Amino acid sequence: MIHVKNLSYSYTGDQRYAVKNISFDVQKGEIFGFLGPSGAGKSTTQGILTGLLLLQQGEAVVDGYDLHKENKKRFNRIGMSFEQSNLYSKLTAEENLRYYAKLFDVPTRDPRALIDMVGLGGKESRKAGSFSKGQKHRLTFARSLLNNPAIWFLDEPTTGLDPAIAAQIKDIIRRECASGVTAFLTTHNMFIADELCDRVAFIVDGEIKLIDSPKALKLQYGHKTIDVEYKQGDTVKKETLAPKKEQDKARLHDILNNGEIITMHSKEATLEEIFIKVTGKGLTADETVG
Repeated sequence: MIHVKNLSYSYTGDQRYAVKNISFDVQKGEIFGFLGPSGAGKSTTQGILTGLLLLQQGEAVVDGYDLHKENKKRFNRIGMSFEQSNLYSKLTAEENLRYYAKLFDVPTRDPRALIDMVGLGGKESRKAGSFSKGQKHRLTFARSLLNNPAIWFLDEPTTGLDPAIAAQIKDIIRRECASGVTAFLTTHNMFIADELCDRVAFIVDGEIKLIDSPKALKLQYGHKTIDVEYKQGDTVKKETLAPKKEQDKARLHDILNNGEIITMHSKEATLEEIFIKVTGKGLTADETVG
């Protein structure tokens, strides 16, 4: 559904590239995560693929449309949900969706059904300008589904949402992609990526460092640990041990044989820990991990 080869982009027209010679493919029905800190090149790549930025160098094909050739029909096939909501504040929630629906040359979904889907039922007649940041984000998310997109571009889809609403949005993403929609998700939130994505690409300073599934990355780069809380005499102690290390394995056996276990939990490496290990960068701009 998305094919990118040797893609580069410079905002200054010189050798200072925001995106440097990146290549990747996204399959139909896949949730593909593009992960990195601010300024890594995520938004630039998304901008090129959605037509907000012109293709400068390399190849990019989205849903069979070569981006070197202008074809407005492709906009009927994509949906976009931006982190920064861009709504008409003087129009109601329903009016916003009905206006955008008229921009497409294909059948669109019922605005009220989409408003209900994102938990804004009963607010369809309220002006968007009166909405909270989270409510605006949900309405923008609903708008991205109006045209039944084949490819869905999602930028930080759960930002600013409380846990219950965020869970609802994640369920919608899973459901849509299970029906065949392809999602290109940009985020710096590794927990969201771990929950949702079939594969992820780590991008730093405009370059892709690796692409794989979260599970494969954990198996390759992560190490399981065990948190043990135990009582020794009148003292409660807690240790974190890595069973792969012989010294820690022996220590764990010693605690099990001689201590009074209170709690014991296994824990695997997080995607964020693996990102830092692989790239040497944290998830905030200009943060280098030594």
